[in-house]
Amino acid sequence: MESPAGPGRRKVARRATATARTCKGRGTADAPPLPKITAAGVVKQLAGLGSDAMAEVARTFFKTGKGEYGEGDRFFGIRAPLLHATVKDLKGAGLEVAVPLLKSGWHEARAVALLLLVRLYKKSDPATQKAIYELYLKSTKHINGWDLVDLSAEHIVGAFLADKPALRTRVLDKLARSESLWERRIAMLATFHYIKRGEYAETLRLAEILVHDREDLIQKAVGWMLREVGKRIGEEYEEPFLKRFQKTMPRTMLRYAIERFAEPKRRRYLAGKG
Repeated sequence: MESPAGPGRRKVARRATATARTCKGRGTADAPPLPKITAAGVVKQLAGLGSDAMAEVARTFFKTGKGEYGEGDRFFGIRAPLLHATVKDLKGAGLEVAVPLLKSGWHEARAVALLLLVRLYKKSDPATQKAIYELYLKSTKHINGWDLVDLSAEHIVGAFLADKPALRTRVLDKLARSESLWERRIAMLATFHYIKRGEYAETLRLAEILVHDREDLIQKAVGWMLREVGKRIGEEYEEPFLKRFQKTMPRTMLRYAIERFAEPKRRRYLAGKG
């Protein structure tokens, strides 16, 4: 009687291994190609993920009524985590998918486009990064929501200009002085890239340009970035700016900027005695 490791068992094992290798090779060769990812296909997929109830909430939340900043925007009604999961599954999607999506009338399609562009930017060579940055600045009319700006500006505009100080000053100044609400917010949010690297001068410089902006979304953006300077770098770097402008900056901006301060200090600033 042969043992478990005897000659007969070894022959069977060798035949099984050879068969497995052959099948594996054939499987790879014969496997059908993955379906091509298209912008139209992505929009169709997003439509299937939407919720009428969530879409109604989004239209109110993003102020799409007549005369409001999001007037006319359309929503499928998809929560952000599901959008991120959708983008994660779009492996291999490139600019040929992102560009048409960015021009879509659907808010979530534009969000997917920007998430794709951020992913592509991080993985690309310098020439492609430059192309993505230039595409971004040419497409600001489609980046027309605070969430769209916030998920992308620091990762594309901020990142591209990080090692180009002269160009950075020109570009961010132009954006900060733009008539477009969204371009002004892009300028401010781009500086988040520098704050995370321990640099605050650009944030304070742009905050001074925007310190008396009348738009609520800009006031919140400036206050938020000032708060991040205090949180990530140190309150001592944020406070000189606040001491200069505490009596004249919009209340919303001030409240956002001092949100993390100790209560006694926060009250002093609210009283104009910081």
